[in-house]
This record gives sequence, structure tokens and C-alpha cells, in this order.
Amino acid sequence: QVQLVESGGGLVQAGGSLRLSCAASGRTFSTYAMGWFRQAPGKEREFVAAISTISWNIGSTKYADSVKGRFAISRDNAKNTVFLQMNSLKPEDTAVYYCAAAKVPVRVEVTAYDYWGQGTQVTVSS
Repeated sequence: QVQLVESGGGLVQAGGSLRLSCAASGRTFSTYAMGWFRQAPGKEREFVAAISTISWNIGSTKYADSVKGRFAISRDNAKNTVFLQMNSLKPEDTAVYYCAAAKVPVRVEVTAYDYWGQGTQVTVSS
């Protein structure tokens, strides 16, 4: 099974930036679509961004409307790592961020993903 470990979360002021990382185990990492989701207290887990098997193919990425122009997803298959660069952070971005892996084409549905990390807390202060 694929094991995922997120890191890079923390406390940041509004307008600041963070870069989240997700380190994956498994020899077939490059065959999985990868996604980032987030969950705030009292809310359902929601889609943030997803990427297919190559990082330079812009057509292989998807973003939630709420983060377009501010967040960027990328992956380094050689290092078995996926990243989420978050810029211009807002208090409403505060949530636990999870990375996930799916043995399917890039999707936005939580149920499409087979493996999940433990999450990393992102808190944006006003």
C-alpha cells in the first residue's frame, strides 16, 4: 500500500505563503494521480488541487475555484513527492490539509482516492 506523510503546515499571517509537501512510499508512485484536500472544523473535506503523472502538463492539473491563481500543485516523481505552493493565504484557507493518491485519472471527488496522509494543519491569522 502507498503511505503518505504531509509536512509544511503552520501558522502564517494573511497574505503570506506556505509550501506543503507530501512524501509517498511505494514503487508505483508515478502511476497515481495525486490530490490535495482540506477540512475545516464542522465542514466536509473539500477538494483543493490535483495532478496527474507529470508536473509540466498544465492540462493534467485541476484546482478548486477558491484557490485558482493562488495555489499551485506540482510533483517530483524521482523523489516520490507532491507539493502544494500556497500564496496570498486568507483566513478562510485555515484547515487541515491532506494529500491523497488515486489509481485513476485526476479527480475531484474524495471517494476517488485510495490512500490518504495524516494531514497537516494550516492556520492563517487575520
